Amino acid sequence: MRLLGNIEARTDEKGRVFLPASFRKTLQSMGTDTLMLRKDVYQPCLTLYPESSWDEMMAVLRSRVNRWNPRHQLLLRQFLSDVEMVNLDSSGRILIPKRLLEWAGISDTVRFIGMGDCIEMWNCASTAEPFITPDDFRRELEELMCSPGEEVAP
Repeated sequence: MRLLGNIEARTDEKGRVFLPASFRKTLQSMGTDTLMLRKDVYQPCLTLYPESSWDEMMAVLRSRVNRWNPRHQLLLRQFLSDVEMVNLDSSGRILIPKRLLEWAGISDTVRFIGMGDCIEMWNCASTAEPFITPDDFRRELEELMCSPGEEVAP
């Protein structure tokens, strides 16, 4: 799956936004117009998952959750309580619930960032600066990608 790109779009007064054409084409090639939308676990953004990506993630989560463990039940409940199913309308728009737009700080513009198997939606002001400095990015990417025992540049 190749949901890639960094595209800005405008929301309307009802909370609708056009999903960028490149993402729509990828979803169409997968035969889906339904997306699962949820608050990101780590960042103040929203994440859109095509059904196939969502189903894979849920299969992993369910395999690790013990329904008889009260703490696991709380985690699963919290995770699923922040999910909305959204469908592309005939114009290629999705309706984002107001509570989720407010939580992510998204008002009139949104930045879509393709993450391969999902799409993040950010408040454009949050993406004005790089997420990580170029030097830190280079250093951490080298560390991640180097083979065990291989030297990382200082």
